[in-house]
Amino acid sequence: MDFSLNEEHVQARKMVRDFAQKEVMPVIGEWDRKQEMNPAFLPRMAELGILGICVPVRYGGQGFDYVTLGLVCEELERADTHLRVIMSVHMGLNSLALLQWGTEEQKQAFLVPQAKGEKYAGFCLTEPGAGSDPANMLATARKVGDKYILNGEKMWISLASKAHHFLVFAKTDPSIGARGITAFIITRDMPGVITGDIHGKLGVRAGSTGWVKMEDVEVPAFNRLGEDGEGFKIAMSCLDNGRYTVGAGATGLIRACLEESVSYAQSRQTFGVNISNHQLIKQKIAFMQQWYDCAFLLNMRVGWMKNQGIRNTRETSMAKWYATDHSVQAALEAVQVHGAYGFSDEYPVERYLRNSKGAVIYEGTSEIHQLMQADYAFGFRDDRPLRCELPAYDAEFWQSEPVLA
Repeated sequence: MDFSLNEEHVQARKMVRDFAQKEVMPVIGEWDRKQEMNPAFLPRMAELGILGICVPVRYGGQGFDYVTLGLVCEELERADTHLRVIMSVHMGLNSLALLQWGTEEQKQAFLVPQAKGEKYAGFCLTEPGAGSDPANMLATARKVGDKYILNGEKMWISLASKAHHFLVFAKTDPSIGARGITAFIITRDMPGVITGDIHGKLGVRAGSTGWVKMEDVEVPAFNRLGEDGEGFKIAMSCLDNGRYTVGAGATGLIRACLEESVSYAQSRQTFGVNISNHQLIKQKIAFMQQWYDCAFLLNMRVGWMKNQGIRNTRETSMAKWYATDHSVQAALEAVQVHGAYGFSDEYPVERYLRNSKGAVIYEGTSEIHQLMQADYAFGFRDDRPLRCELPAYDAEFWQSEPVLA
């Protein structure tokens, strides 16, 4: 197991870091205060190829591996959490689901324009009354001939008002709980699809979060992902990918807290010396460094496992749980290092603290991950193989153009 970065990893990370430092960080405070999403960021991410970073070239992507996806998410969240959220829903929860579960025709219809950044993608699992318990969802899909009629409402949907495609989960047989859930790709222009934004969020204010309502939406059978009743299994596989991006992003937030705190401590003086000389400040910096290193290694392990095509549900859960919990702790310590200035938006650490809180709630609360890890330790949890795993990374395939007939 080799965790050293190759030349492609370094190049991709540098490209995203340059974008974040030059184009995002100088202006993100303004957009956070306005609680609006900068309209230039999504098109710019598409132009740079970020939105298809680890999709095979033959499907419109850049052909990088899954480790690269983690590094990209770390750099994006170092600048602001909402940029990583884009990757979590567009790539982790939607595009990789199409890569894993889609037919060749579905990949051409939906994955290719998403990987090219021509279309943006969202993920619709959570409902007003169903979050940690998705099997309790109320959305329904009734089959009529060669189409399905979808009804229901999804809540806390990232890119709700921006995405063109949504991966939606609904019950085709409500009588059998999770085994009656089916997955569909719906498009914004379908009659009966209504979306809106949620305002007044604690954090991720520069991002788009909202709701998606479906009123008798007619969805062709072609748009069904997988088979009837496979939706819950598909959703759980999506979370293995989405949680990886969240954990990698939270690692970037820990790094942001560390770097800002080191910089401030080296310039701020009390009692005649820089506060970097005070032992309790050193302790906070040391903890942040430890948390970053541990989170980085946990996420690198997941990226490596994905590259090998190895089931990684437990490892992804651990990485997401550790990184997100410690990003909150790192943000609290960063505010403390900054003192009164940490209580003001003059410095970015107050934004880091607000942003950090969301990730310990979405894509599995910290409490859900604690239960998962305990069940693994006791042997209560049995991860039977899925119908197919996320494809192992094959550089020759990922980076080759399709052979035209």
